[in-house]
Amino acid sequence: MENPEDPKRCPWCGADPLYVAYHDSEWGRPERDPQRLFELLILEGFQAGLSWITILRKRDSFRAAFAGFRPETLATWGEAEIARLLADRGIVRHRGKIEGTLRGARAFLRIEAREGFSPFLWSFTGGVTLDACPARMSDIPASTPQSAAMSRALKAEGFAFVGPTITYAFMQAAGMVNDHLADCPARISRKTPRAI
Repeated sequence: MENPEDPKRCPWCGADPLYVAYHDSEWGRPERDPQRLFELLILEGFQAGLSWITILRKRDSFRAAFAGFRPETLATWGEAEIARLLADRGIVRHRGKIEGTLRGARAFLRIEAREGFSPFLWSFTGGVTLDACPARMSDIPASTPQSAAMSRALKAEGFAFVGPTITYAFMQAAGMVNDHLADCPARISRKTPRAI
């Protein structure tokens, strides 16, 4: 579906104002703040089986329910907090994903202390934004060797819901990969150099 207001914009965001704003101002912009990366990775996991717009519409509720996605807080939570979250209609109520978030928070703290969470994640692209300059949506893969490697590493650290397709979506959103289409205004305004 093309966006009627700007047919050159990446078509996946359609015409929904929230989705368009996310596309134009967030998606694909390099993010290096470790807590923001943690939040984005967790939300991508919650998106599994759903559409991203569903998560985007609930993002503020997620932030409130999960204490701003502060890993040092989430790492201390247990069954009482899980029960509270399972009753929260503002979020996606999935026990496995909630429990995975708390395990992920503990994994984040270990990685952050060892090497830094942001450098750990960015190491899968060599610290730069990978850019294949796709011309069409069909040029964009569902996963890549880099996302598969990130998936394996995150699972080994204790993260859940981080399969290679989810990690690739995360890499796109966090600007580790620039998958704005070649004629998308968001790409043109970034002028990202080719890295692959």
